[in-house]
Amino acid sequence: MGGAVWRIRGGALPLDRPRILGVLNVTPDSFSDGGRYTTVDAALAHARRLVAEGADVLDVGGESTRPGADPVSVEEELRRVVPVLERLRRELPGVPVSIDTAKPEVAEAALRLGAHVVNDVTGLSQPAMVDLVARWGAGAVVMHMRGTPKTMQDNPVYDDVVAEVAAFLRSACAEAEAAGVPRAALVVDPGLGFGKTVEHNWTLLRRLPELAATGYPVLVGPSRKRFLGAALGVAAPPEARDVATAAVCALAWVRGARLFRVHAVAPARDALAVAYAFAPEVS
Repeated sequence: MGGAVWRIRGGALPLDRPRILGVLNVTPDSFSDGGRYTTVDAALAHARRLVAEGADVLDVGGESTRPGADPVSVEEELRRVVPVLERLRRELPGVPVSIDTAKPEVAEAALRLGAHVVNDVTGLSQPAMVDLVARWGAGAVVMHMRGTPKTMQDNPVYDDVVAEVAAFLRSACAEAEAAGVPRAALVVDPGLGFGKTVEHNWTLLRRLPELAATGYPVLVGPSRKRFLGAALGVAAPPEARDVATAAVCALAWVRGARLFRVHAVAPARDALAVAYAFAPEVS
């Protein structure tokens, strides 16, 4: 996959080096940074920081998908994200924007406001979402999640987590392609922490080459998640896991991941620069 390119709306992102999606949560209740960027000015200031630190894409989300989270209405999610997207379009016009949503209505509003990518934690499970991605020529992140954010951590069980996740991602991408989404527009995400135990997450990371063998670029989102806290063996707030996040990103690059979704861009950027110097070509 040395010449891999991610086709997004209006252009392409070469994947010959690590690419970072900077998380911009405009929610009051996200597990790590909920409530910090709920005003438009605060969100824009944080977006500028993420870009200055090296984010290639801004991933804007208006609904928490932390374990146990309750869903929000379409209207509330739109109320949170639309003003931020409008400002991003005016003030950071050259920066690709991803909308992190499972709602076609929110995705369409974001695309009308210039978004380039749809990041769907339900893996493009709704035909309406697939149709939007196809019609707007958007890039898409196809993620695996078992259950819903409310239920996903209720004793997740797999016979072979890697084989089952890979099969789901292949199937979801095949359906999207059949509906008119170009193969080059699709990126897959194993959904670390989304219906997985600590050991499931580590197994997916160890066996990333099997996910890369699907033929689609792989994105990982380990940022600040509980399985990293378990590895550190200390009680610490999520933002204390940024170094651990960066370490996992570096290891994941060597295992074949190409894109990395993180809250703290600078440490991930530096770790990935070292990983790239160590292994500029990965398969």
